[in-house]
Amino acid sequence: MSKLVPGKKIYIVDTTLRDGEQTAGVVFANREKVRIAKFLDELGVDQIEAGIPVMGGDEKEAITAICRAGLKASIMGWNRPVIKDIEESLSCGVDAVAISISTSDIHIKYKLQTSREWVLENMVKAVEFAKKEGMYISVNAEDASRSDPEFLIQFARAAKEAGADRLRYCDTVGILEPFVTYEKIKYIRENVDIDIEMHTHNDFGMATANALAGVRAGANWVGVTVIGLGERAGNAALEEVVMALKHLHGIDLGYKTELFREVAEYVSRASGRELPAWKAIVGSNMFAHESGIHADGALKNPKTYEAFAPEEVGLERQILVGKHSGTAALKAKFAEYGIHLSDHKASELLPKVRSYCVQLKRPLFDKELMYLYEDYFGKPKF
Repeated sequence: MSKLVPGKKIYIVDTTLRDGEQTAGVVFANREKVRIAKFLDELGVDQIEAGIPVMGGDEKEAITAICRAGLKASIMGWNRPVIKDIEESLSCGVDAVAISISTSDIHIKYKLQTSREWVLENMVKAVEFAKKEGMYISVNAEDASRSDPEFLIQFARAAKEAGADRLRYCDTVGILEPFVTYEKIKYIRENVDIDIEMHTHNDFGMATANALAGVRAGANWVGVTVIGLGERAGNAALEEVVMALKHLHGIDLGYKTELFREVAEYVSRASGRELPAWKAIVGSNMFAHESGIHADGALKNPKTYEAFAPEEVGLERQILVGKHSGTAALKAKFAEYGIHLSDHKASELLPKVRSYCVQLKRPLFDKELMYLYEDYFGKPKF
């Protein structure tokens, strides 16, 4: 596909606008969908799964607007293996389609109430139609992680022969763990020569770990959402996958990671979902140090307690003065106010600070620290 960089090792497909919006209770306004797509494009995302065109109405209008926004990223529409779905995607102007169908026996029997043969037949028909229209095609094996491995191989081969560009391996109910993931993806890679996308859910808290395990086994696409939005416990988070690839695997995708916090805040507001202080990569506590030993180490050399620089993801380092603080943090905090706090004064003030924090059940604000200082040492002379 012309919009994808040839030879790039790992590609990212972001599905915030499709799977992310399928989070229970989440709805994006059309202008928000377009803005999020522009953010994702600016970050460097290779492909944006913009939504489900066959829904029509506002959904189709938003997808069409995204396709006309002049973005560098490939724009994908999500479809059932139904010709009408794909026709609706084409009418929006997308250059890529996801064709999704269940491959696990539990889904085939209870959800689709049909047979494996029906699944293969309808998938192939849809892929052949999309291929004639010149589309890039991802065939989504829904519930792949609970599918019979041999049927999955048969499914992947049929998809490739029909013209599919990649197989989306969906851990639909999030039941994988990294060691199993590695073996499952390795098995497919050894048997079918097709690109594989990891689409992992976070029901056991392992979506990002499973995505990385899949990459290690040979998958070259990763499906993500901003801040891990998605059905139930969510998907692998865009910011986690990109930063883990960069810092843990030495694979720098060249993303504008300094925008991560801004994008996370926007998606959080648009979705009406909290951005927790403890959220990996973009949470405000990522670079907040209170514990005396940690704060002292971070002040001497940030690398003692930080895996990467806060500026890399659009955050700032914070030294909080609280119950667990030590004199080093106290002296550093007062230095920010232009006050030199001697070792003696710091040691004298620290018990008062700790007692106050216990009463308030939180760290102290800057003004509260100054009030304490004035109570015990008088107004500072600048």
